[in-house]
Amino acid sequence: MITLNPIGLAYNERYEMEDDYWGGVISKIILDQTLPEEALYEIESFSHLEIIFHFHMVDKNKIIKGARHPRNDINLPKVGIFAQRGKNRPNQLGLTTVRVIKREGRELFVSGLDCINETPILDIKPVMKEFLPKESIIQPKWSHDIMKNYWS
Repeated sequence: MITLNPIGLAYNERYEMEDDYWGGVISKIILDQTLPEEALYEIESFSHLEIIFHFHMVDKNKIIKGARHPRNDINLPKVGIFAQRGKNRPNQLGLTTVRVIKREGRELFVSGLDCINETPILDIKPVMKEFLPKESIIQPKWSHDIMKNYWS
C-alpha cells in the first residue's frame, strides 16, 4: 500500500474540470505547513516545473481501467487509459509542465496548471533539459486534434 500526503494545495479560478482553455490559468500553490519554506528555495531559478497532482474530485465510479474513446468522442479511436491523459485514471494522478511566474515565501505562482481550485499537489520537480527526450516526439493525429484548444 502506498500513502501519499499532499505537499500543498493549488488555488485558481477554475472550479470544474473542463476539456479546454487552460492556457490563461494562473495558479497559486501554497506549501503545506508540515514542510519548511526552504523546500522551495531557488525553485524560481527554473523556468518550468513538473507538477504532480491528484484528481481528487473524480467520481470513483467513473474510473477507467481499460480503454475508451478520448473525451468520450466515438469519432476518435478507442485507446487504453494509459495511451491518453484523461482524469478518470486508476490512480487519479495528473502531471503537467508549468511555467514559473514567481515565488513569495511558501507560495508558488505558476501558469498552465490544468487542475481545479484546491487540488492536492503531490510533488513538484524542476524541468531540466537533460531529462527531456532527445528524439522527436511522435503522437497520433487524434491527440493533436483534441489538444487544439486545450491551451487557448
